[in-house]
Amino acid sequence: MNLILIFISAAIINNYVLVSFLGICPFIGVSKKLGSAVSMGMATTFVMTITAAVAWLLNKYILIGLHLEFLQIVSFILVIASLVQLVEMFIKKVSRPLYDALGIFLPLITTNCAILGLALFLVMKQYNFTESIVFGFASGVGFTLALVIMAGIREELELAEVPEPLRGAPITLIVAGCLALAFMGFSGLI
Repeated sequence: MNLILIFISAAIINNYVLVSFLGICPFIGVSKKLGSAVSMGMATTFVMTITAAVAWLLNKYILIGLHLEFLQIVSFILVIASLVQLVEMFIKKVSRPLYDALGIFLPLITTNCAILGLALFLVMKQYNFTESIVFGFASGVGFTLALVIMAGIREELELAEVPEPLRGAPITLIVAGCLALAFMGFSGLI
């Protein structure tokens, strides 16, 4: 039951993008097309899940074991950069069209503050290994959910009559604010 609560909390109630405002750059940048949003979400979910496992192991057995907790941020950044590099090489080898579609946004996963936030939050929440993996996966699912919802809305907005001053980034930020308000409605569930 605890794992289900962690999953629901991380994916919906405490959604990184819409509640904590982490990962806004790829949220705004990749959410123009639904296909790109799904691809970026899946890649980010994979990286977040692996990051959760590796960050927990690194923190538990190396940083805490050697009393080097002050190196958490630097260590987690190195882990994230390495994992993103591996994902990038894998996607380039397996699916060249997906690699081309993601373009510059794939390396941007390295600087996605949602992933670093994940590593720092799971240390702060003192999850065990299994809970950390569920938390990482659920956070990625929540990130993907936010991207896909926004991409669907933005594709519909292209067909709508939006006033000239609001076209582009302004209407995107207004919609993001409305989505954040909608997700705040879930805050009393858990």
